[in-house]
Amino acid sequence: MSSYDLVPGKTGADKGRPLTGWMVLAMLLAFFGVIGSVNAVMVYSALSTFSGEVEAHPYERGIAYNREIASAREQAARGWKVDASLERLSSGETRIAVVARDASGADISGVELAANLASPTDKKQDVPAKLLEIAPGRFEARVVVAPGARDLVLTASQGGREVFRSRNRLQID
Repeated sequence: MSSYDLVPGKTGADKGRPLTGWMVLAMLLAFFGVIGSVNAVMVYSALSTFSGEVEAHPYERGIAYNREIASAREQAARGWKVDASLERLSSGETRIAVVARDASGADISGVELAANLASPTDKKQDVPAKLLEIAPGRFEARVVVAPGARDLVLTASQGGREVFRSRNRLQID
């Protein structure tokens, strides 16, 4: 037996097919093909489940940052007091009730108030709602929302211009 025989009792002619350059090429292509396929599946599933975006147009939002600071100062100068409450109803809906008063304590009327129960992790799970004014300074909406952490984003518009915005983290049971 020679020192090059791997299996005792077998000669070189009995070892099977020889390893050729084409076989090595096929093995390399198969190996990297499997790796590439698995990577493609992983990238697709990662991007389809969560895009990673918190803002739809982050660049434009960044450019408008100074305008947002000025708008926040105007909002603070108005001195509005807005109280919101959420109540789970037996129908499975959640009632959003908002009471809005100005700095002098008078009810705010004539504004369009919208709410968004924003998911902190996935914009696809956001639940928007347009609140209806049921009495001066009192607004309501009913929505169906799953339990969990949410950001209640309230936005008031007057004459097509946003005049109030608030964001509060809450837990819906």
